[in-house]
Amino acid sequence: MSGEGKSSVGMAGRLSLQEVDLSCPICCEIFRNPVVLKCSHSFCASCLQKYWTHGARSRDCPLCRTQSEDEPVPSLTLKNLCESYIEESEVLEDKAGEMYCDPGEMCPLHGERLKLFCLLEKEPICVVCHTSRKHKQHDCCPISEAVVDVKEKIKSALGSMQEKKEAFDKIKKSYEDAVECIQVQARFVEWRTREEFAKLHKFLDAEEEARMEALRGEEEEKSRAVTQKIEEMTRDIESVSESIRVLEEEMASEGISVLHKCKSTLARANGTMEDPVMAPGALLDVAKYLGSLNFHVWQKMHDIIKYTPVTLDPNTAAPWLILSDDLASVRDSDEKQKMPDNPERFDPDTAVLGRESFTSGKHSWDVNVGENTAWVVGVAKESVKRKEKVSSVLKNGYLSVYFYHKMYFAGTSPLSRLNLKRNPQRIRVQLDCDKRRVSFYDPQDNTHIYTFNNAITERVFPYFWVGCQQCPLTVEPREVSVKAVEYF
Repeated sequence: MSGEGKSSVGMAGRLSLQEVDLSCPICCEIFRNPVVLKCSHSFCASCLQKYWTHGARSRDCPLCRTQSEDEPVPSLTLKNLCESYIEESEVLEDKAGEMYCDPGEMCPLHGERLKLFCLLEKEPICVVCHTSRKHKQHDCCPISEAVVDVKEKIKSALGSMQEKKEAFDKIKKSYEDAVECIQVQARFVEWRTREEFAKLHKFLDAEEEARMEALRGEEEEKSRAVTQKIEEMTRDIESVSESIRVLEEEMASEGISVLHKCKSTLARANGTMEDPVMAPGALLDVAKYLGSLNFHVWQKMHDIIKYTPVTLDPNTAAPWLILSDDLASVRDSDEKQKMPDNPERFDPDTAVLGRESFTSGKHSWDVNVGENTAWVVGVAKESVKRKEKVSSVLKNGYLSVYFYHKMYFAGTSPLSRLNLKRNPQRIRVQLDCDKRRVSFYDPQDNTHIYTFNNAITERVFPYFWVGCQQCPLTVEPREVSVKAVEYF
């Protein structure tokens, strides 16, 4: 009994010790391998050694400064007290953790721990809730299983959101590329517009100068002719004036002397000089210069103006394609250009559309294929997919003829082999939207190549596919004329 009492007292004594009583004065932590000096002060062995190594005094007590020549003695009793205190503190912390429960883990209705998850109501419940009327017939699972399931769903949702973020990042990058591309396009259009207007200005300046030169020439010619007439009139006036003077003198004579000179006098008065009249065409032909001036200049301009019935749309061109500055020809290349991935653009299919689209009427254009070794020419429906790797020759929506591996095909499904007598240098595409027909000809002799009947069901665009770098596909310019409409 006395032994048990001592044990109880000893335990109570250890538990009543303050943490400061078991702490090293140097590091202020619970003693680790404590040692005691002759002055009865205790320290961690490592702390005391560091103090003596780096301190100003040699082997003195950090508290009372008493010199200690003997080696510090390990304090086993203090060491055991510290270890017991640490163990008991850890046990108390564990028990406190077990006893503590977050308010969110307790049922607000019954005060019980939430251990189940109602699958129908999608909420955590306690055991009492499970037997209540509200949840009695509901399927439930342990909280731990529900947590795993919900985390899986969250993980899936997180993956979806990350994919969506990546999609937004990609579209944002496309818009950023579009800003840069817009600036490049604007500078290109500005340069090309100024270049074309410079040609027109040069033509108009030359035409203006030619008309001014013609005007100056006619002015000089007409002025010279009129000046000659004035000189002739001056001489005639002098002659007439002399005759008048003579006649006036004869009129002043008296007597028979008038009769002696009457014959010559009357002959002079009745001379053969014709009455003066102004010659026609003396004035400038003003109407020739100013009549319908703009129209006549316009007529002459068609010699320098090139018209192509189809203009290639650079916003649809695959990044590998190179378009000419006038947007009339296209060829393939090895280098992929930096272009925005806008929805109108073909990628990776190396194709480009014409800017013009058709839903009605008749239309035609000639494409110079030359020595191109791989090409497709025709029309594409508006609904064709532009972002697929599958070659367009195998897809519906393309009404075209093909040249590949030195063979010609019509774009049917499956492809139809075409046997042509010669290799055409140009392909004429004739589109009749009202009859829903697309035909292909060799314009050299108008040889028929192939016709798609009843094939047009929606808006279509001129379509070009090219796989050759050396020889481009070129839309042939068309002759134009300017004329006035006659009414009868």
